[in-house]
Amino acid sequence: MEQFFNSPCLFRKCCMSEPSPVVYVIDDDASVRQALRSLLRSVDLDAEIFGTPHEFLQGTRSVAPSCLVLDVRLPGKNGLDFQLELVKANIHIPIVFITAHGDIPMSVRAMKAGAVEFLTKPFRDQDLLDAIHVALERDRARRRRDAEVGALRKRFESLTAREQEVLPRVVAGLLNKQIAVEIGTSVTTVKVHRSQLMRKMAADSVADLVRMAQKIGIPFTAT
Repeated sequence: MEQFFNSPCLFRKCCMSEPSPVVYVIDDDASVRQALRSLLRSVDLDAEIFGTPHEFLQGTRSVAPSCLVLDVRLPGKNGLDFQLELVKANIHIPIVFITAHGDIPMSVRAMKAGAVEFLTKPFRDQDLLDAIHVALERDRARRRRDAEVGALRKRFESLTAREQEVLPRVVAGLLNKQIAVEIGTSVTTVKVHRSQLMRKMAADSVADLVRMAQKIGIPFTAT
């Protein structure tokens, strides 16, 4: 790898409230692993290195934003196959592939499966660092989405059974009298349930409630 890095400030830790991001490296070449760790540390990025996918899976992964720098050709397991294995195991981590034996079909397969970048050795350090930056930002965004969805699900679970019954009908655009007929209650009772669920969901409007329902997968029809 060519030593080339002009903007270390891009990678400096700038948010004390967020855990320090971690870059995992899987490469069967010890010299490459050490070189990558040194590069990452030089820009204040924590790095954990592994010789095989098995070692990575046996380790404890950080709750901080993270990404994986993964060699394509590894002993006993192809990096592209490991990418799919992670998806099936519900391990969502952005991947930057590196390889000395890459070709276009490999890169296309990796990118279609969600890889951030596919770099062929020798590559510039800056190209790798740029890809890692993108990968970490992607992981931060995913974590924010997951946290938001988790909070919305908790709000939904705080609703009574009747309020949960009313909510999909509200987002479907039914009037209170229509909802009352469908669930067999009075319009006054529907108004109370509607007011309560809006408050518990912290929704300022029906449009706001619709966006929340979309994020947590509530169907816009009666259940």
